[in-house]
Amino acid sequence: MSEDVWSEHDTNPDAIEAALRELLRERHAANDGLAPARVLNLVVVVDRSWKGEIANRLERVGRYHASRTVLCAVEERRESLDAVVVMSYEEPVPGSIGVIREQVEIDMGERHLARLDTIVDPVIASELPTTLWCPHGHERAVEALLGMTDVLLLDSDDEAEPAEALARAVELLDSAYVVDLAWLRTTPWRERLAASFDPRQRLPDLRRISGLAVRHKQTSTASALLLAGWLSSRLHWQPEALQAVDSSGLRGAAQRNGDQVEIELLSADQSAPGLAGVTISCQPGFSLSLDRGPGGLRAREQTGQGTKREWQVLGASRGEGGILGEGVRQALLRDPTYGPALDAARRLCPQ
Repeated sequence: MSEDVWSEHDTNPDAIEAALRELLRERHAANDGLAPARVLNLVVVVDRSWKGEIANRLERVGRYHASRTVLCAVEERRESLDAVVVMSYEEPVPGSIGVIREQVEIDMGERHLARLDTIVDPVIASELPTTLWCPHGHERAVEALLGMTDVLLLDSDDEAEPAEALARAVELLDSAYVVDLAWLRTTPWRERLAASFDPRQRLPDLRRISGLAVRHKQTSTASALLLAGWLSSRLHWQPEALQAVDSSGLRGAAQRNGDQVEIELLSADQSAPGLAGVTISCQPGFSLSLDRGPGGLRAREQTGQGTKREWQVLGASRGEGGILGEGVRQALLRDPTYGPALDAARRLCPQ
């Protein structure tokens, strides 16, 4: 991988945009087999002290890099803008085309956030969808950029209060498409649960579900609520607010045609964010459990006749390292199930 680099202290947006154009011109003149990627802008607003960590996370997204990434690093007392532009590419073999990936890093002060749109707008690639990610909050940046943002990338598990995080996601859905990393952490669990009930002989069991238990890292209650909300919305349950039970988690029920489904969200001891396990119980006597394990998920099933079996679901989890890359990919897609699941998850939140 080769790089072309430009940097300037005490710069301005016009100078950054001119540098991008000049670097592209020079590189194309040197090798007309290279062309800039033109799919997606990603704007990231972070605290400057965390810039290195966020940059490392962005490097690990694999093949789902944005075409142009603009990393805005905010420092409390900074008055001026410093910028670095990096163009990365691999020299293509003769007769093929190589892709140029562009990254812009801008060091700025908190005072710049209120008019961040005037800084970012000249720098992003025109006529491409733009995704905004503010992992450290910076609500003024969100407000300033909302009018030019197509997709908002957020992580509801980052917030201390799940109810506030989910309410914020609902609010943002009115302005842009939302990609929630807490929701994406439930993807392998949703896929495997859906596949488990997909066989024709298993479909009637969906109407006999009597219990749902979700085990999750203590700081990933939002993910657990979203999984429970997904089942509620897809199976037409009427969720009700869960109640806190000491420090062990949340318990309650969802109504279903005069019956009810018991719901438990239980904290589990694990280092990785997200879910640790899911158990679905059905009448009479059937249960299916999925638990996180090395290399994938461990499945355990008990039939109504008492027969038990276990097996390994290989490669079920993308791992936390793949979640951000999946978030960037999802910015180009649309998931119609997130909104209803989010609405149901909010109704499950304790009052």
